[in-house]
Amino acid sequence: MNDAGVMTGTVLKKYDERLALAEIEPDDAQRALTVRLDHLQTSLGGLSRRDGILSALFPSRKSPPLRGLYIHGAVGRGKTMLMDLFFEATGFEPKRRAHFHEFMADVHDRIAAARADVPGDPIPHVAAELSKEAKLLCFDELHVTDIADAMILGRLFQGLFAEGTIVVATSNTPPSGLYKDGLNRQLFVPFIDLLERHMDVVALDAKKDFRLDKLTGATLYFTPADSAARAGLDSHWVRLTGGHPGKPHVLEFKGRKLVVPLASMGVARFAFAELCEQPLGTLDYLHIAHAFHTVIIDDIPKLGPDRRDLSRRFINLIDTLYDNRICLIVSAEAEPSNLYRPGPGAELFERTASRLVEMRSEAYLAKHSGNRS
Repeated sequence: MNDAGVMTGTVLKKYDERLALAEIEPDDAQRALTVRLDHLQTSLGGLSRRDGILSALFPSRKSPPLRGLYIHGAVGRGKTMLMDLFFEATGFEPKRRAHFHEFMADVHDRIAAARADVPGDPIPHVAAELSKEAKLLCFDELHVTDIADAMILGRLFQGLFAEGTIVVATSNTPPSGLYKDGLNRQLFVPFIDLLERHMDVVALDAKKDFRLDKLTGATLYFTPADSAARAGLDSHWVRLTGGHPGKPHVLEFKGRKLVVPLASMGVARFAFAELCEQPLGTLDYLHIAHAFHTVIIDDIPKLGPDRRDLSRRFINLIDTLYDNRICLIVSAEAEPSNLYRPGPGAELFERTASRLVEMRSEAYLAKHSGNRS
């Protein structure tokens, strides 16, 4: 955006640029969604902050409030990529981009703090506070499994929409599939109705799982961890992100800040030391698994009884990524069966070694593609 507030780029333009550079493959469904996102971006670009808020709160027949987008589709169809392009192209402020789990962790912290200071129901107060900080909210992977989340979402989003906030979200399921078979789901259904009143529901029915297509048959476990291995990881990074620039990303939850040194298009890259030589635990690894579909780890060393803390963290990390069906690409000093030196703890590491082997298989990738929610 230039000094006059005029948009200098569009989602469609950015999408076509990536097509021209062969960074992505053409797909009719992706292009149709890009047009929808481009239209919303252009509409947002035509609003000043003051006029945009007023038109959302007091719509006239000539100027209806902008509707958000709820984008759903299977894993690997390009939802995160298109959300990234939209967020970058949109100069409207204030705006916020977050993974849904990260956002809800922040919401729970704010509610807890508001209970001490705000009389009555703290949720409308939190909604108003969030809306002041972001009139455009972009969520990745909106899905609900926690009953605590389910019970507050209706009131929270009712407040956000009333304050004029526009929401764009991606999900693996349509709104009707959210919190399916959840406890007291009948209390959650009004939230689904609220989403459909304020957001256009769009299915992204892309031809194939582009990520699976890029990884099938490829080497995902490089050993030894030398310059050739680093080149292999670099190649995967470029292929998975389409050459999109990576940058640090901060995950915030329960007052903690976890720095992801390099992130782009749903892919995170770490050195082993950044994950296992720091005082991180299962909750940290779980937030990484919630925020990214693929994790790349450089330079996993040989472990053993003399590196007990590192070994324990690495076991917890692999268990968390495996349980959440995250794609894993690594370079390591040795094959999984030889990654832990003989001695105490070797038997415990056998399961980790087995999972490392499974996580580089096509069967695991296919399961990740079809089942992750």
